[in-house]
Amino acid sequence: MKKGLVMEGGAMRGIFTCGVIDVLMENGIEFDSAVGVSAGATFGLNFKSKQIGRPLRYNKTYCNDKRYCSVRSLIKTGDLYNVSFCYGTLPYELDVWDVDTFYNNPMDFFCVATDINTGKAVYHNCINREKSRDGQDIKWIRASASMPMFSRPVEIDGGLYLDGGMADSIPLRFMESQKCDRILVIETQPADYVKKPQKYMGIIKLVLGKYPNMIKTMKDRYKMYNDEKAYIREKEKAGEVFVIRPSVAPNINPTEKNPDELQRVYEMGRAEAIKSLEGLKQYLA
Repeated sequence: MKKGLVMEGGAMRGIFTCGVIDVLMENGIEFDSAVGVSAGATFGLNFKSKQIGRPLRYNKTYCNDKRYCSVRSLIKTGDLYNVSFCYGTLPYELDVWDVDTFYNNPMDFFCVATDINTGKAVYHNCINREKSRDGQDIKWIRASASMPMFSRPVEIDGGLYLDGGMADSIPLRFMESQKCDRILVIETQPADYVKKPQKYMGIIKLVLGKYPNMIKTMKDRYKMYNDEKAYIREKEKAGEVFVIRPSVAPNINPTEKNPDELQRVYEMGRAEAIKSLEGLKQYLA
């Protein structure tokens, strides 16, 4: 039996996922394969490196640090979340990502990015230790979380990539393609959440005018997202997947700078995971 883990993004809603995966780690629950999208990748990688509490800790510590996230960084570099700090200084010097454990852990860890030329999702397996710093794997993780309009496209091997959530927000179908028999999906919105059409298509067309396929993907994203939510509910009702999600909307700012709010949403994730723990263990058995 092969077990899979799917982690939705959603900017700082991803702190909910942090609470869930910490409970999973505390209870020794493991998977053969995981896929993370956007914040589900940047925060979820700590499941593979087995670092309980790390993403909550560094977000609470640096959420008000201008080196981490600021309009100044957006104006100067084109990235709201400063690349050199978020993907260099922080994980390799200040709150160290355990690269050894990450790469020694046999679990596959996929991150999802969107190819801005095709508008399609790309799934990268972070398995190359030689490219862990300033290389291919960390670039793919960064691309997965690079929000359109607030980040520069990430160039990898001649391609350009942005936030994976634009093309595949909750990649259950991808995890099914990995031949997983038991799949846990961590969502960051309640079951009845319905995404609405993008309000700012005029600005998006202006900024991404050279990339018509990406524009179409962003225009149609709400349809894709709602279809994925419906598919997950269908599979959940049939007992084919297990889902942990918020019972109420987290209602957290995408770039939240209040540590208390981050803690609140983290505790929501922990509470839902603890409530679901025995059922999950039975499902995975």
